[in-house]
Amino acid sequence: MRTLTLVVNPEAGHGSGRLLTPRLEASLTQAGITPRTILAESAEHAAQACAAAVADGAEGLAVVGGDGMAHIGLNAAAMTDVPVGILPAGTGNDFARSLGIRHWRDGLAAIIGGHTRAIDLTEVTGALYGGGRRFVGCVVSTGFDERVNFRANNAGVDLGALSYLGAVLAELRQFRPLRYRLVIDGRERVLDAMLVAVANAGYFGGGIRIAPRFDLTDGLLDVTIVHPVSRGRLLTLFPRLRGRNFVKHPALEYLRATSVVVDAPELHGMADGEPLGRPPLTCTAAPGALRVFGTGAVQRGGSA
Repeated sequence: MRTLTLVVNPEAGHGSGRLLTPRLEASLTQAGITPRTILAESAEHAAQACAAAVADGAEGLAVVGGDGMAHIGLNAAAMTDVPVGILPAGTGNDFARSLGIRHWRDGLAAIIGGHTRAIDLTEVTGALYGGGRRFVGCVVSTGFDERVNFRANNAGVDLGALSYLGAVLAELRQFRPLRYRLVIDGRERVLDAMLVAVANAGYFGGGIRIAPRFDLTDGLLDVTIVHPVSRGRLLTLFPRLRGRNFVKHPALEYLRATSVVVDAPELHGMADGEPLGRPPLTCTAAPGALRVFGTGAVQRGGSA
């Protein structure tokens, strides 16, 4: 690879994206790769830049920012041969975490190494904001987490995981279980639940392991249902999902499927922490839909 399109969210991580860009450019240049850097002025600008790079046949695309930028990059490159590099500079970085990228240096080393691998995504259709279809790297969430995510994203101050925790506490005061209609691999279920998460990679909310046994290459979706529990019990479950061990609790139900329809009144789905659309949402496994920079075994839920 001789050139790389580098699309940056300069405001990611309270300005970390902007500060990091010169270091990335210097390291890439030293490795013999010419970066074509675009400082995105908005999410729309970033999406346009990524889509244009893929359409022009870029040798590689890299995004600098948090999960929102990762979501933009993977949607531009999904179902193409253009590999995507993830350089985490946001507050959550759940998609990078699922790829085993703990620091931007890990992402940079993967890009310079030049090796790529194929991973799965989730393809979502329905009444999506902006129309069409959407690919999701981490989690399609509805219910309690969707409400929490919306509250955290619209908080006056972005404190990363602390903002998420504050939103959890605030939402607990008023949340009630919701009536869901699920169609899982063709079988319908109607039930009350606190949340339903359909995961490709297993993290959301800045490190909550909502799908503890996810596998980015198994061609399956991981579905987690949190059945009705008291507010206090729900509050104690969330910290446990940040741990390394598989969490077992009667309120937690884990399933695997290739297709999941999620429907419930008054819901607005979230995808990778971004607004997605109104249910019903049809989530379908998309095996090998994205090429990413990296070597070795892909991340699985059983590992840290």
